[in-house]
Amino acid sequence: MNLRISLAIAAVVGVGLLSAPRAEARPDVVAYQGDYSPGTIVVKTNERKLYLILDERTAVRYPVGVAKAGKQWAGATKIDGKYREPAWAPPADVKRDNPNIPDVIPGGSPANPMGVAAMTLAGGEYAIHGTNRPASIGGFVSYGCVRMYNEDISDLFQRVPVGTQVVVTAR
Repeated sequence: MNLRISLAIAAVVGVGLLSAPRAEARPDVVAYQGDYSPGTIVVKTNERKLYLILDERTAVRYPVGVAKAGKQWAGATKIDGKYREPAWAPPADVKRDNPNIPDVIPGGSPANPMGVAAMTLAGGEYAIHGTNRPASIGGFVSYGCVRMYNEDISDLFQRVPVGTQVVVTAR
């Protein structure tokens, strides 16, 4: 199968997934206890939830897709860049596992795994980003990135600046 046919199939599948119904309502403001400063993003991998800490008792909670087995990580970092409709170049491990994937997928393409926006994380190849595959939200699906519904990454994107603290926990 040539690249043009592969991209056309990916575009058709991606368009169908864009219209799939969302499993959960808009992000919730929830009770939250923890030792994090307001404005911190906390990703609880085992819950498959991302929390934006509002104050010492509340947070905005979003459903997310997280790293699959063997790709999971935990630690603290910061958002070092914010991008709308970014182009995507697959990291070496993604390319190794999917050798037919294009070297670059343009921003705005239904085949682009970044969705409508991405916030890159310092110190690695990871990002918190949207997805054109909403059925992946709630799963252990990525190579280390945190996937969000496109409308949720857009909401979070406007709430946080570059430099925001991000904590990823295994629990």
